[in-house]
Amino acid sequence: MDIDQAQEPDYDSVKITYVGFVDPYAVEGMVVLRADNGKEFHMRAFSGEVAKHITSFGETDGESAPSIYKMIEEICEENELILVKVKIFDSGDVLRANLYFTGKRDLVLRNYRASDAMALGAFYKIPILVRKTLLKESVEA
Repeated sequence: MDIDQAQEPDYDSVKITYVGFVDPYAVEGMVVLRADNGKEFHMRAFSGEVAKHITSFGETDGESAPSIYKMIEEICEENELILVKVKIFDSGDVLRANLYFTGKRDLVLRNYRASDAMALGAFYKIPILVRKTLLKESVEA
């Protein structure tokens, strides 16, 4: 797949509309990802620390990235790469993601943790794509 290829028909671009925690101790994070057509994907079972980072990305501009995200940023700068999109999909019982970089050359990192990829998408404010089969009709509580 080429980096500049048109969006695949089995993926929708989503926005993070909610970030929170499943438990009162903030151990397990959750997010709601919403497509333009209103369908949602409720992602959970990832570190509460990642949820806290995602929340902090939206609160302040110019804040220093957490260590792992800062490390990726520095690697990209040194290698003249830019993260341009992430794609989240299911792989058996787990969620995975591909990260798409461009710059001096195109690079696709495959099958990484979806929560980290989504956090990077939020940090860089780039498109987050989710496989359409994961999106469901919105449910009011």
